Amino acid sequence: MTQITFLHGALDRLEAVVAWLAQASREGKPVLVYVPAAERGEKLDRLLWTHPATGFTAHCRTGDKLAAETPIVLAPDLDHPVHDECLLNLSDEIPPGFSRFQQLIEIVSADDGDRLPGRERFRFYRERGYPLEARDISKGM
Repeated sequence: MTQITFLHGALDRLEAVVAWLAQASREGKPVLVYVPAAERGEKLDRLLWTHPATGFTAHCRTGDKLAAETPIVLAPDLDHPVHDECLLNLSDEIPPGFSRFQQLIEIVSADDGDRLPGRERFRFYRERGYPLEARDISKGM
């Protein structure tokens, strides 16, 4: 069953995602980032190229020929995932087919526009019996 981790209380959701992905990259953890909103995907792509300030977090998009070899992959859909290890949900909805992944990460900011849909997703997973972990990241990762 998919292990679900909610990291809540982020000051800025995208900044927290970038920090979490940088850490995952350092650990060699493969992560598929579900980011169906094109504008949000573009912004995340730019942030990953500039974080940390002295480097970048290696990543690509699902259509890239290096997607199978790249630990961090940005995906606008989950029709053909490159792996089934870890999914980071950067949408405000339940990601389709999330249960095929070993782990699902949800990063939620303190902003009501992000926090309220995050609560709904948490409730959805809890009602279906998924193992949940929640951690406050308001003071950092």
